[in-house]
Amino acid sequence: MITPVPSVASPYADELASIPTVRLEARVLGATARYWVYGRDDAPTTIVAVHGFRGEHHGLEPVVAFLDGVHSGAVRVISPDLPGFGESALLPGREHSTAVYAEWLRGFLAAIGQGADTVVLGHSFGSIVTSAAVASGLDVRALILVNPIAAPALSGPRGVLTRLAVFYYWAGAGLPESIGGPVLRLRAVTRVASLAMVKTRSKTLRAWVHDQHDTYFSWFASRKVVLDAFKASVSSDVSTYARQIRVPALLIAADRDDITALPAQYELQGLFADAQLDVIHGVGHLIHYEKPREAAAMITDFLATLGPAS
Repeated sequence: MITPVPSVASPYADELASIPTVRLEARVLGATARYWVYGRDDAPTTIVAVHGFRGEHHGLEPVVAFLDGVHSGAVRVISPDLPGFGESALLPGREHSTAVYAEWLRGFLAAIGQGADTVVLGHSFGSIVTSAAVASGLDVRALILVNPIAAPALSGPRGVLTRLAVFYYWAGAGLPESIGGPVLRLRAVTRVASLAMVKTRSKTLRAWVHDQHDTYFSWFASRKVVLDAFKASVSSDVSTYARQIRVPALLIAADRDDITALPAQYELQGLFADAQLDVIHGVGHLIHYEKPREAAAMITDFLATLGPAS
């Protein structure tokens, strides 16, 4: 597939332009994984950032743009495209389940030489993948979850819409390719989802958010991987893994998140051995697009509490 190009300029372009960025690849579980490195290779702290469902690495770039440590050389961020999305290939012969994505993340860190000093960050579905990986043995320094999926999606504030989405993805995967493929890439459906999540009143920012979804939500390798990943996103949540996670964790939640209500985030915090919960107000499930500066400041403060890497 040809790399999609957004039609609306990023409001964070100037901040990103000053960050050295390299595109690389690695072999993980028999497939090519593409990833991007932001910042200097000699930075003492490395964050591996995992995007959400139907996204790819571009989604977390606004947060990277406002991380002071990336600009100063104290932090670098490594952001892969998950298998089957963006530029990363499908995993041959595997169902793209939460367990397999967690296995892939462990293999990815090993393949790029990242060890126990790494901080792992996950947004939305990425919060499930990273939590599952850490709970199943990924040795890291800390875990950061942005818009964590704190409870089963079917029980969230928009549980009815989630059930409709289940049918949509099932139909898109089950119909003949000539019909099912276009169904899963319908711009109208993407726009409905985008409108349901966006909270900002800024017309400029809203236009950019919608364009990001229009541009990247259809960049997937097959209908099956979309269905696999969707089933994974609604069949488990971070609370499934929280009790097994012993490293310090930062949860960055939103007070208007329609995927997971704020009370569930406080309940999730109590399941971790060591978790801090920071809440950003006036935003929903798109902290990374609408409030990246605030999220980056919280991440910076959290990293300072960890002390120097060993």
